[in-house]
Amino acid sequence: MQTRNKILDDLSQLMTNAMGVAQGARDEAETAFKGMVDRWLADRDFVTREEFDAVRAMAQKAREENEALKSRLDALEARKTDA
Repeated sequence: MQTRNKILDDLSQLMTNAMGVAQGARDEAETAFKGMVDRWLADRDFVTREEFDAVRAMAQKAREENEALKSRLDALEARKTDA
């Protein structure tokens, strides 16, 4: 019975080591793929979400300022025609 336990222990150890090697290979492949995707994205000059949000906020503010200026111009023109 002792021999059988030794064989099972060895087989169990072998499987554990194989799983460790497989996990290491998976992690390494994942890291390489992420690096490749990061390089590809960097080459495409995509903007970050933060940059996009900042420009969007600037455009919104400019739109609001334009609307306010248009209202002021309309009011001035109305006064000019009344005079």
